[in-house]
Amino acid sequence: MPEQSLVLVVDFGAQYAQLIARRVRQARVYSEIVPSNISVADIAAKKPTAIILSGGPSSVYEEGAPKVDPALFALGIPIFGICYGFQAMAQALGGRVDQTGHREYGRTNFNASQSSKLFASLPTIQCLDEPWR
Repeated sequence: MPEQSLVLVVDFGAQYAQLIARRVRQARVYSEIVPSNISVADIAAKKPTAIILSGGPSSVYEEGAPKVDPALFALGIPIFGICYGFQAMAQALGGRVDQTGHREYGRTNFNASQSSKLFASLPTIQCLDEPWR
């Protein structure tokens, strides 16, 4: 019997981590929510086919804010970051996350490059701060 696919939802304190996991399950893929302090070794032991880094209330610049271990990216597993999860991922990979002086909520326009392998076939996308609401 083939192994079941597993998507791990790494919870950075988002109020919608449960909703993310539910949407993955509705796509007929098993998902599991794990805390943001889970070790890379524990993630690797679970053998996920993909990882979603959830949002959260923190700023990547706050003292004691949860971090992403850069070793996570060496596992070769596809990783998708949402809100804080994306910022923590960018920072862990050596990117810069700029502060705007205010928090952003609600809809945001996203224009995908037509040369992007991931988004080439998509029109302009509406991203939500709280997806699937």
